[in-house]
Amino acid sequence: MSVAESRRIVLFRHAKADWPQVTDHERPLADRGRMDAAEAGRRLADTDIPFDLALCSTATRTRETWKLAVHEFPHRPKTIYEERVYEASPGELIAVLNETPDDVQNVLLIGHNPGVQGLADILSGSAEGDARERMSRRGFPAAAFAVLSFSGTWKTLEPGVATLLDYWAPSE
Repeated sequence: MSVAESRRIVLFRHAKADWPQVTDHERPLADRGRMDAAEAGRRLADTDIPFDLALCSTATRTRETWKLAVHEFPHRPKTIYEERVYEASPGELIAVLNETPDDVQNVLLIGHNPGVQGLADILSGSAEGDARERMSRRGFPAAAFAVLSFSGTWKTLEPGVATLLDYWAPSE
């Protein structure tokens, strides 16, 4: 693969979590979250992006979101459960993505707010259609995702280099 080819990053916020008496890291999905995670998986499958890699936070709610979403995919990508994605800032998420091997073209990152929304805002120097307006209007609710594209190596991923191609949120 040429480094000039377009790469895609999908930033996917975990679905709605419940609030039982457990640590934040161990919070499971709520019933609505389970439904929304499966719907997000169907929508992600509809993008026809052949994901090479999924980077998922180790939190229970992100792992459950991923398990329900990936069930809708025609092909399960390699999955890495990455502790650094939990409670990560946009800068920390960029650092994780910068470590992606260059033979990986398309990455799905399953994480948390405010990091995921902040990363979508920071990376997208431009946008197609009304994707930015919809993302600004809706914010980044549980189970939302943004599809971004950039050219270059993963090490060159930095603020403003990507184009926001699409945005989806439940009940949109």
